Amino acid sequence: MRSTFNIHRMSKPSGSALPLHTHDEAQLTYAASGMIQLHTDEGVWLVPPQLAAWVPAGVPHRLDIMTDAELWMVQWQPSAIAAWAPLDFPDRAFASRVTPLLHSLLAAAVEDEVTSIKAELLVRLILLELSAVTDAPTYLPMPSNPVAKRVAEVALIDHSNCMDVNELASRAATSVRTASRLFPMETGMTLKAWRQRARIVRAMEQLARGKAIAEVASDAGFSSTAAFSCAFRQVTATTPGAFIGVPRHQKQST
Repeated sequence: MRSTFNIHRMSKPSGSALPLHTHDEAQLTYAASGMIQLHTDEGVWLVPPQLAAWVPAGVPHRLDIMTDAELWMVQWQPSAIAAWAPLDFPDRAFASRVTPLLHSLLAAAVEDEVTSIKAELLVRLILLELSAVTDAPTYLPMPSNPVAKRVAEVALIDHSNCMDVNELASRAATSVRTASRLFPMETGMTLKAWRQRARIVRAMEQLARGKAIAEVASDAGFSSTAAFSCAFRQVTATTPGAFIGVPRHQKQST
């Protein structure tokens, strides 16, 4: 039944956005080219072509287009999710790695000549392929506690990580002890780990915009490109060069 799902393909220019909104359908958004950023109350996901972003029905969200992007979107009515999704399918927003099979399913789903029967089979398989997910390294969980939220906001402004934890807590009108206690409860990460994740996520955004690796490393407050690459790998399990697609033989010069 084609009415239970929709498939869209569109191009969006860098700097544009799909402002905060909700919809009755669950939605998967994949940037076949370019990069987007997903915002919900729970956190922020940077979504390069290696990932696809899922938003359940009724969840307020915003999409920022970080670079010129071609978007492939699939939407499922709640009745389709109830009928086709595995029982343990996540009921929250997430970003999933795009496996070769998932990419092939999405590519086939957005084809102009796809038939209704084939399309239904494809979107059902997409749900199955998405069912086993882990939070992507580009996800930055945001605390909801007012005190922890103030700490996070101050930390996000400190792009170069210049503030020590005492100054950070002071500017957020709290104590180091309180901030350190709240962050694991609110985000599942220590404050130190959260700040490092925030630095790397912002660095990924800058890399996606075309900035040189050395410039991004300096802006992020790292003492060297090597130190930046090490931190980047610890968070993302890949290197800055691999992230932006620099050929292996050129990576030494970056």
